[in-house]
Amino acid sequence: MSSPPSCPPADHAALLAAAFKGELATSRKLAARTGMPEADALRATLSLRAGAAGLDWLLAARAAERLRSEHGAAARRAHAEAALSRRTGVPAPVHAWRAWFDGSARPNPGRCGIGAVLEGPDGVRLELSRDAGHGNSSEAEYLALIAVLEAAVERGVPAVAIHGDSQVVVDDVHAPDSASAPALRAYRARVRALLARLPGSTLRWIPRHKNLQADALSQRAVPLPPLDDPYEADQRRTED
Repeated sequence: MSSPPSCPPADHAALLAAAFKGELATSRKLAARTGMPEADALRATLSLRAGAAGLDWLLAARAAERLRSEHGAAARRAHAEAALSRRTGVPAPVHAWRAWFDGSARPNPGRCGIGAVLEGPDGVRLELSRDAGHGNSSEAEYLALIAVLEAAVERGVPAVAIHGDSQVVVDDVHAPDSASAPALRAYRARVRALLARLPGSTLRWIPRHKNLQADALSQRAVPLPPLDDPYEADQRRTED
């Protein structure tokens, strides 16, 4: 009889990241007792722990908890650094990498454009401006945030201070799972997974007038239609 297939390396890494010490010990004992690969033993152990909710749910819940812990630790560090700066007069350190994002939909819902800026040390600067298909403004904002986070991860950025003028998206990312917007959960899950790969990063709301570069890039991605189109011209007047 053939042995069961082993977990792919990426899956095993996700399982290892999610498992508690006791679960790791239990899975090692299971592997030693049964002869199954350690990755499969760990999967079986975590599946049993997840119960009816399922392994995918358990992995997502623990990834979200790790992200909350990392954000909490980053916030505490920032608070401590700011307090130390006030006492000593020495400026608090700032992130070497910064990002801004924005998304638009014309009309809303309608054709989406996304724009983002990623800036790093030594004058490094990346601008993103893309057509993002059809959706509403919150979806466009989320897609812009995802795009700049993916760019940061691809470039090996250690941490980034991210800014956006969408209160809906910023609040949704930070909200407890039970309070997140159901229609945006797939986008939120992607953002939180990317943030987990950028520990120490921050996401903050800024007013629109401080986000003009990203706004201009999102508008450029989906140019306004010609004024001789009566329907589109009417839609533009309504949006304005």
